[in-house]
Amino acid sequence: MKLYDPDFDAAKVTESITAWIRDFFEENGKDCRAVVAVSGGKDSSVVAALCVRALGKDRVFGVLLPNGEQADIDASKKLVAHLGIPHAVINIRDGYSGLMNELKEQLDCEISAQTVTNLPARLRMATVYAVAQSMNGRVANTCNLSEDWVGYATRYGDGAGDFSPLSQLTVEEVRAVGMELGLPEELVFKVPIDGLTPLTDEEHLGFTYDALDRYIRTGVCEDPETKEKIDRKHAQNLFKLKLMPAYEHDGPIRA
Repeated sequence: MKLYDPDFDAAKVTESITAWIRDFFEENGKDCRAVVAVSGGKDSSVVAALCVRALGKDRVFGVLLPNGEQADIDASKKLVAHLGIPHAVINIRDGYSGLMNELKEQLDCEISAQTVTNLPARLRMATVYAVAQSMNGRVANTCNLSEDWVGYATRYGDGAGDFSPLSQLTVEEVRAVGMELGLPEELVFKVPIDGLTPLTDEEHLGFTYDALDRYIRTGVCEDPETKEKIDRKHAQNLFKLKLMPAYEHDGPIRA
């Protein structure tokens, strides 16, 4: 692992996030569970493990969300077994297929490739919220800083949530926390793939997470083409990280 922040201390950060999660639940649901969509990748694995550390395994619930057959679902099952957390497998295939068929029947335009790619992520988040509301839970966001920096998350899909433990950590920093938590290496270093397309994250982005992490933390990127891609994606996707724009009206508001 290459950590480009010389002051990053995985042990201290792990303790700090653990305390932050406890504080969040103290203020926003003392009796609530943390509900985590478990993909089997490093991010959801680390978030689930941090929640277990903060709240105890009985207050963490994992949701596995295949869309039909999921080739790597064994990784998700390995994670919930390793942590010993209760979980459910909820297949979104019927919901996805039904909605896609309805869209095709009712719209007089072609369904865009982005719709096909992002709809499963949004259905998964709707499902996780349904689970959370049914069991008095709070939904964990599992995005990291590197992904958010270049907009590699679906708005109102995996980009949603009630609390976000990793949004200030780069990919390699998340991995360092994962190792500090004692997670299986095959989960921490699993090749990142979003499950929405056949491509890995890095193939989809056109550059490596190592290059991205270095650029975020140091501002250094020797390859002009890579730097241009990162800057362009960052600028195009800043809106995903901001609150929804709202018209400002100066009418009186009762305090």
